[in-house]
Amino acid sequence: MDLIIGLDGTDGKTAAVYRALRTAIVDGRLPSGERLPATRALAADLGVARGSVAAAYERLAAEGYLSSRVGAGTYVAATPSVRSARTVNADPLRPRADWVWEPLETSGTVRKPRYDFRTGIPDAGLFPFEAWRRLVTAELRLRANNPGTYGEPAGHPALREAIARYLGVSRGVRTTAADVVVTNGAQHAFDLIARVLVKPGDVVAVEEPGYPPARRILAALGARVTLVPVDDQGLVVAELPANCRLVHTTPSHQFPLGRAMSLSRRRELLDWARARPAAIVEDDYDSEFRFSARPLEPLHSLDTAGRVLYVGTFSKSMLPAVRTGFVLATPGLREALIAARQLGDGYGQPAVQAALARFLDEGLLARHVKKATKAYGERHARITAALRTMAGLEVVPSAAGLHVTALTGAGSTAVVTAAARAGLAVDDLAGYSGSPTRQGFVFGFGATDPASIDEGMAVFAGLLARHV
Repeated sequence: MDLIIGLDGTDGKTAAVYRALRTAIVDGRLPSGERLPATRALAADLGVARGSVAAAYERLAAEGYLSSRVGAGTYVAATPSVRSARTVNADPLRPRADWVWEPLETSGTVRKPRYDFRTGIPDAGLFPFEAWRRLVTAELRLRANNPGTYGEPAGHPALREAIARYLGVSRGVRTTAADVVVTNGAQHAFDLIARVLVKPGDVVAVEEPGYPPARRILAALGARVTLVPVDDQGLVVAELPANCRLVHTTPSHQFPLGRAMSLSRRRELLDWARARPAAIVEDDYDSEFRFSARPLEPLHSLDTAGRVLYVGTFSKSMLPAVRTGFVLATPGLREALIAARQLGDGYGQPAVQAALARFLDEGLLARHVKKATKAYGERHARITAALRTMAGLEVVPSAAGLHVTALTGAGSTAVVTAAARAGLAVDDLAGYSGSPTRQGFVFGFGATDPASIDEGMAVFAGLLARHV
C-alpha cells in the first residue's frame, strides 16, 4: 500500500508522522486491520529518518492505535473511528438554477420487506449463475478482448451480432448488427437518444401514467414534457402535441397499466410520426415474459418510415447487475448515437459483453426466459386471482411482464402507507403519474417469495378493507 500523508507542523518530523497517522486512523482512512508499511519503506517514501517513523509507530502502539505481530508487521488496531468530513471555508458551488433532481432510492438501497411486491425486480434465484460465471471467467483471460485497449463505443461486435439474431428470433425484429448500439441499460439509451435528438425547449411526449425515469431524463435535458393519456387501446395518439419532437411509449406491455397497444393504435401512431419530423422511442422492457397470447408485432417491425428507435434491456430478462441494454438506431442517427456514447462514458465492459454474446448464442438466455416465464406466470395468476376477490378493485388485464395493476376508486396512497408499516411493499399507481388522476396499486412479483404470496395478499386484503 502506498500511504499518502502530509507532514505539516513545526514540531518535528516524528510529531508530524504521528499526527498524520493518528488522524488517518481516527477518521477511518486507515481502517482496523490495515497493514502499515515497514518503517524503512515509509521513511523512504516520506523522505524522513527511519527513527522518526519508528518513534511515531511506538507512540501510536502505546496509545492503542497500532498493534505489532512478530514476523507479520504493524497493523491498525481495532479502535473506534469517527470519519470526519473534509472542511472548507465556504461552499459556493451549486447546481444550475433549473436543476431540481435528487437521487431516488433503489431496490438495492432499502431493506427487503417481508412481503415484497415491488416492481421491476427479477428473481435472481431463477438465474443460471454458474453458466454466467463460466462465460465471464473465460472472457476475463489475459488475451481475451484486448484488455489493454479501449473498446468500441457501439459495443462488442459479437454482442451486436448476437442481439440482432436474438431479436429476429424472439421478437420478429428485422435488424442487423450495424443498427445495434449497446448501452448500460435502457435509461442510458434514453439519455443518448435525447442528447442527439432533443434541444432544450423541444416538446416531447410520455405516457400518462408512464415510466418516471424516462420522463425525468427528458425533463433534465431541458425538454418540455407533455403527459399523454393512455386508454384501453394504448397511447391516445389524438392527444399528442402537433409540434412534438419525440414520443416515449411502451406498446408491448404498457408501464405500469400492463395492456398492449392495439394494432390499429400502433398504425395510427406510426402514421402520425410519418407526417411530421418526430421520433418514437419504443421501450420494450419486459415483453420476453408472456403468459398467454402471441405478442403483437413491435412498432419497429411495422415502421416503414424510419421513425422508431427500439430500446431493450437485459435487466429484467437476466439481472440488473448485468447493466446492459441496447438501442436499434436508424441509419441517420447511428453515428450520432455512437459518438454520444463515446463522449459520455467511452465504451462498455468488453468481457461482460462478450460473455453475454455467448449467453445469447448458446441458447442460455432463451432457456432461462422459458424457465422464468413459467415461474412468473404462476405468480401472476395467483396474484391476479387474489385481487379479483377484493371488493372495489378492477384488475387491468395483462399477459406479460413482471407486474399486474389493479385500479380503485380512491384511497390507494393510504393503503400503500399502511402496507409499508405492516411490512408489505406495493407500488402506488399515483407514483407513475406526473399529474395523478387514477388511484390503484401495482404489484410486482419478480422479487416475491412464492411461499409468501398468499399470506401477503391476505394482509393486503385486510388493509384494503380498512382503508378504502
